[in-house]
Amino acid sequence: MIQLKTPSEIAILRENGRILASIIHTVCQDVAPGRSTASLDQLAERLICEAGAKPAFKGYQGYPATLCTSINHEVVHGIPSEKRRLQEGDILSIDVGLLREGLYADMAVTVAVGEVDDAAQQLLRITEQALWLGIEQVTIGNRLSDISHAIGTYVEREGLSVVKEYVGHGIGKELHEDPQIPNYGPPGQGLRLRAGMVFAIEPMVKTDSEPTKLLDNDWTVVTSTGGLAAHYEHTVALTQTGVDVLTQGGE
Repeated sequence: MIQLKTPSEIAILRENGRILASIIHTVCQDVAPGRSTASLDQLAERLICEAGAKPAFKGYQGYPATLCTSINHEVVHGIPSEKRRLQEGDILSIDVGLLREGLYADMAVTVAVGEVDDAAQQLLRITEQALWLGIEQVTIGNRLSDISHAIGTYVEREGLSVVKEYVGHGIGKELHEDPQIPNYGPPGQGLRLRAGMVFAIEPMVKTDSEPTKLLDNDWTVVTSTGGLAAHYEHTVALTQTGVDVLTQGGE
């Protein structure tokens, strides 16, 4: 069931998104060759707590960390570790959420570690552009699948593949609410978009077209061929005046 958010709830979500964007910006500035993913996780947790919020992921269904840190062929849910140290040429997806005043915000970016090759740069560019094309479809009267279609058709046209096993979602009082938002599919299907809806839109894009695999830790999802993957996510609210990207900015 879709939970429409009130203007006062969206105001809280907007502040939560601003805080989260600022935190992820700070964490990204700390990304460098030799840095452990655990150190990034510790930084994010400290900043979230200092902001008067709680990490959304830590303890969620048993997840052990504040961040998801997914490197290269890891699609989502990479677990931070002191043993995982970043190397020049890696790409790192950072996914983080927070809970404040009873409402959640969720965001992800993928960043280059030092200098990366052209294929990695193209993957990051296409994945981020796919996110914005999906966000453009968040308008009153559109159908939910218009978001999915915009993302999927662009990615396929650029010669890459969307991850089909994992989806975006509604968000608010729960980290994951209805509806699910796939990153592919035909347009003009599903519910009509209304003011008060809040979504976490999150294209996950990879260089191969094979199904993903789940590692033995029961969290980390990887490409089955070792191909690169990227992940971008914004929490957005639909209001009477248009789409509000709640997790934008942060610099």
